[in-house]
Amino acid sequence: MCSPSKRREMDVMKLMMSDFNVQVENDNIQEFCVNFKGPKDSPYEGGVWKVHVELPEAYPYRSPSIGFVNRIFHPNVDEMAGSVCLDVINQTWSPMFDLINVFEVFLPQLLLYPNPTDPLNGEAAALLMREPEQYNKKVRDYVQRYALPENIDNVKAGGAGSDSDGEGLSDEDSANSLMDSDDDEEDAMVQNMDT
Repeated sequence: MCSPSKRREMDVMKLMMSDFNVQVENDNIQEFCVNFKGPKDSPYEGGVWKVHVELPEAYPYRSPSIGFVNRIFHPNVDEMAGSVCLDVINQTWSPMFDLINVFEVFLPQLLLYPNPTDPLNGEAAALLMREPEQYNKKVRDYVQRYALPENIDNVKAGGAGSDSDGEGLSDEDSANSLMDSDDDEEDAMVQNMDT
């Protein structure tokens, strides 16, 4: 069995040699970002997210810390901090898993099968349970605002709450824009009820 530092190096190199774009930060193999594409046949399709990864000293015996840098609308992802609620990373991690598993299996499964009963984003969870089509619409809107592939290089590490939407919108402008679209949806629903 190899040492944790050797395993860490092997896993990062394996990820770098895969189809994923990996950017190591400050020549530190324990901290890096990976460009992650939304899964096909999902409302996330076409989006690209920068995912920040930190490997603890005890990796692979302790799980990596994973967080979305650009914003994503999902019940199990904190919209502002980017932190992820995923059992396999947070509670049931095993040294048998590696970084390829995280990006080829765990994160795609998270986006394809959200768990609204254990949310980090209550608004996303409620919308998914009550109005799945509106949820999908809002996800696609977030993809257009924050996760277009041509803007991924402009996304800076520092959390989903940073001004990392690639369009130069401040968080306040983004929030106002989203509130305006929510108001429009509410107006449309009221008009439909009246008819």
